[in-house]
Amino acid sequence: MMRSWSAIVLAGCLLLLGSSSVVAQQSGNNSVKVFILAGQSNMEGKAANTLLEHQATDPKTKDLFAHLRKGDEWIVRDDVFIKFLERSGGLTIGYGSPNKTGAELEFGNVMGDHFDEPVLLIKAAWGGHSLYQKFRSPSAGLPSDADLRKELEQAQQRVKNNNEKNKKNDPLPTMDDIKAPYGSSYRNMMSEVQETFDNYETMFPALQGKKLELAGFVWFQGFNDMFGEAAPVEYEANMKHFINDVRTDLKVPKLPFVIGTLGQNGSEPAQGGMLQVQNAQLAMNDVPEFKGNVKTIRTDVLVDKEAERLFPDWQKHFEEWQKVGSDRPYHYFGSAIWFNRIGKGFGESMLELMKNQN
Repeated sequence: MMRSWSAIVLAGCLLLLGSSSVVAQQSGNNSVKVFILAGQSNMEGKAANTLLEHQATDPKTKDLFAHLRKGDEWIVRDDVFIKFLERSGGLTIGYGSPNKTGAELEFGNVMGDHFDEPVLLIKAAWGGHSLYQKFRSPSAGLPSDADLRKELEQAQQRVKNNNEKNKKNDPLPTMDDIKAPYGSSYRNMMSEVQETFDNYETMFPALQGKKLELAGFVWFQGFNDMFGEAAPVEYEANMKHFINDVRTDLKVPKLPFVIGTLGQNGSEPAQGGMLQVQNAQLAMNDVPEFKGNVKTIRTDVLVDKEAERLFPDWQKHFEEWQKVGSDRPYHYFGSAIWFNRIGKGFGESMLELMKNQN
């Protein structure tokens, strides 16, 4: 069953990407460097734009944002473009969750400052999606029959309890219902890439007549894999499958791959499921076939210590807190400084991998 499911999903992905459009093109003056940014809510980006606006003008922090502004306005780059689901345009603030910004801002600026060619970011991120389930890639197959049966029993029991409590008669989930979400975000991510390659000249008129060159992939995810029995244990294997499947389906065998670890522990040591996932992500640095083309970086060491200091009693000093943070610890406090540091780290690591390849 696992082999047949994997083969079916892989065939679907290859059919989806069968067009020659999603293939690394030769570099040249007429090329566009394309980077895929994928993951869950923290790849979406959770730093409130209002926080960026404040810190960009606050004498204590404005120097950290000066390169992103011209006078009193945020720069909208005309050489770095981004597509994030239904939104697209020149890179600036606001390409995170609604009215928020993420690591794409600094990553895109690092890339844009480095390359003479235009840069295009394709962001595919959905909050709460695990590598164990929705981002599960084709060669990972499905979980074991025993795990699936257990999941089915739990789902059916939830519906039974809800029916009894609310005097309803909703149908019980089937095994097909349980299997359906597996790999769905992986397939949606590939659809986002294909759609962009098919329509980029319409989305971005400035890129008309240019050829897209798939240059790198950034992965920032892991929170939902901290929980449950199987997900943390399987993360290392699933991450290997994911990297290999992305490269196979996009037809770029050594596509540079940067991974950001879970880092919500900040200055404190990671524990439990967070430590398991973090170690699994860092283990990619030691996979022989990934040497020189995959790099995992720590994000906890980039913590915004002022946001970390103020959060525990944020409600008691809300006016002070909202000048440094805008969200909970699982979203890196919604710290613009922390997200920008992460984005810059992604960018610098990507350039290092690309230099290795050259």
